[in-house]
Amino acid sequence: MKYPYNDFGSWMRQQFPYKVQKISIDAGFTCPTRDGATGIGGCTYCNNRSFNPAYCGHERTITEQLEAGKRFFARKYPEMKFLAYFQAYTNTYASIDRLKAMYEEALAVEDVVGLVIGTRPDCMPTSLLDYLEQLRRHTFLIVEYGVESANNATLERVCRGHTFECSRETIERTHARGILTGAHIIIGLPGEDAAESLRQAPILSSLPIDILKIHQMQIIRGTLLAKEYQKAPFHLYTAEEYIDIICRYIQHLRKDIVLERFVSQSPDGMLIAPKWGLKNYEFTHLLVQKMQHEKIVQGSMAR
Repeated sequence: MKYPYNDFGSWMRQQFPYKVQKISIDAGFTCPTRDGATGIGGCTYCNNRSFNPAYCGHERTITEQLEAGKRFFARKYPEMKFLAYFQAYTNTYASIDRLKAMYEEALAVEDVVGLVIGTRPDCMPTSLLDYLEQLRRHTFLIVEYGVESANNATLERVCRGHTFECSRETIERTHARGILTGAHIIIGLPGEDAAESLRQAPILSSLPIDILKIHQMQIIRGTLLAKEYQKAPFHLYTAEEYIDIICRYIQHLRKDIVLERFVSQSPDGMLIAPKWGLKNYEFTHLLVQKMQHEKIVQGSMAR
């Protein structure tokens, strides 16, 4: 399929001569918003169990999780290679020695050809960037930051524990090391309407990021936001509303930013709302249809 945006799948096929799949890892990290460093209870919307696959659990070693993930995906694509995706919680929130041991254990697993490290912008010390700069010289590496919003009032409301200025500064430091840099944002956070999201689009586009993940706001069981929503429900986008916002949003993004995904799909048993009944690929199909019908392309309104 020809996409009207710079899609992640096509970009990945340019990076590798073979099919590559991420395998999620839960390495037993926590976050500064959970352990008391900057807060207790975590970000109000976050329940990591909503996106950890069945083979992923910190009671297993990193090697065991990767081998289980390889078996899971090998049924369909036996010739596939893999990226170790340090996904759960903050995957740079430990001593340098412990982090090196974890990353290098993952890279020692057969057919693992690179790392994707998910973290927070307030958890990237210079000493770790020094190490990652060397690491990226001999393996594929993406560092992915949870930015979530460019609005500091929103970040405070959801107990994010850092500012947008922190995100910008850390992303700039990472990009300067030649490290592929990703960002993650959420559309529809409490207090942010469509106009606010569209205001932020060129701001996000001004960051020196290579890859962007965009997710819809979801209310997940077991979160502080779920309690807030049950007491005082706020508007959550329908699929049609969200598609319309995404169409407008990506017009303001630089054409070279790789767009990895637009939606998150949480397990039915954990998702309170919104329940769209769409698989990720079904959403993407509807989005592409609308973009093609309305002749919308990424970057058409970028500054």
